[in-house]
Amino acid sequence: MPAACAQSALRAAAPSSKRVSAPSSRLRAARRASGPASARNLARAPRGVSDAGDWACPLNGCSVSDLRAKRLITAIKTPYLASGKVDLFAYDALVEQQIAGGVEGLIVGGTTGEGQLMSWDEHIMLIAHTAQRYGGKVKVIGNTGSNSTREAVHATQQGFAVGMDASLQINPYYGKTSRAGLLEHFEAVMDLGPAIVYNVPARTSQDIVPDVMFELAKHANFAGVKECEGNARIKQYTDNGVTCWTGNDDECHDARYDAGAVGVISVTSNLVPELMREMLFDGPNPELRDRLLPLMNWLFAEPNPTGINTACAMLGVAQPVFRLPYVPYAAALRAQGAEHLRAVGLDAVVGDGAIRDLSDADFTILRDW
Repeated sequence: MPAACAQSALRAAAPSSKRVSAPSSRLRAARRASGPASARNLARAPRGVSDAGDWACPLNGCSVSDLRAKRLITAIKTPYLASGKVDLFAYDALVEQQIAGGVEGLIVGGTTGEGQLMSWDEHIMLIAHTAQRYGGKVKVIGNTGSNSTREAVHATQQGFAVGMDASLQINPYYGKTSRAGLLEHFEAVMDLGPAIVYNVPARTSQDIVPDVMFELAKHANFAGVKECEGNARIKQYTDNGVTCWTGNDDECHDARYDAGAVGVISVTSNLVPELMREMLFDGPNPELRDRLLPLMNWLFAEPNPTGINTACAMLGVAQPVFRLPYVPYAAALRAQGAEHLRAVGLDAVVGDGAIRDLSDADFTILRDW
C-alpha cells in the first residue's frame, strides 16, 4: 500500500481488550464544554487544514441503517505503476467511473483490490485517500479484517480515524478458531464501528454458520453479511431480518429478486457499473442477467482477482502490471474475454471504448515492489 499521505491523519491505536474503558469524567466534561467534535476541530485547525472528521465520513463511521440500504457496492480494483506501487491516478479514474455509473459503495483493499498483497501502510493510505476524495459521493468500506484479532482491531481503528464509513471483516483463516472465538473476534471489531461480516468458506475453510451469524446480528454495529454460500443461505437470513449482500456476481440477480438480498458486493461492476445498477434497481431482468453471465463467468475462470486484473489491462484502465502470485490470463483466455466484452457492448464498459490486444510480453509480473 502506498505509504505516504495517510500518516499525518493516523492516530496511534493502542492495543485494547474486549472491554474498553469509558472516558473519564473530566474528559466527558471537557467534551460537553467544548461542543460538537467537528466544531472543536474546526476551531482549532488553521485555515486550509482538515482532519478526518471534516471529510464526509464521521470518525466512527456512517449509520448502520444507511449502509444497509446500499444495493451496489464495488470491490474496487487497485491499479499499479510499473514499479508495483499503487497508481492513484488510474485508481481515481476507475473510482470516478464507478460513481458516474451509480455505484453506492466501495470495498477498498478487499480480495479484488489485493489487500492481501498490501502493507498496512499502503492499505490505510488507500482508505484515507478514498475517504478524503470520494467520501461525500460513495460509502467507503475498508477491508480491515485479519486472522489476527489484534491486527484487525488496530487496522479498523486506523481506518475509522482516516474517515472510512464501515469495515469489512473476515473470520480468522488458516489459524481457525472456535465458535466462541469467532464471537469474541467479531465483537472486538464491531465495537469500533459499523461492519459487514464476510463469509467466504472457499477462501477461509471455515463457514460462519447461521447460528453464529444470528448471534453476531444482535450487535448494534452489525450492518449485514457478504454471503458467498448461495441464495438458499441468503434467504434463510433475509427471512429472519438479517441484511445480506451476495458475494457471487453470477447469482446477484436472483439473490436480489428471489432471496431478498439488498444487493451485491461486486467484481463485475468494476467493468460495467451502469449495467449492474440497472439490474439491481430497475426490477427483474433475466435478459440482462443472461447478457452479463458469460463475462461474469470469464472473470472467475481462474481465482479472483486474476480475471479483473487482466480485463482492466485489456481495457486500458490499469497498466498491465501484476504483483505475484497473480499472473494474467493466457492469450487464448484473453481472446475469449475480448469477445465477451464486445458482446456486452463496449459503450457500456469502463475505459475508452477500445480493447488492447496485449501479448504476454506486454505484462509486467513483479516478485518485489
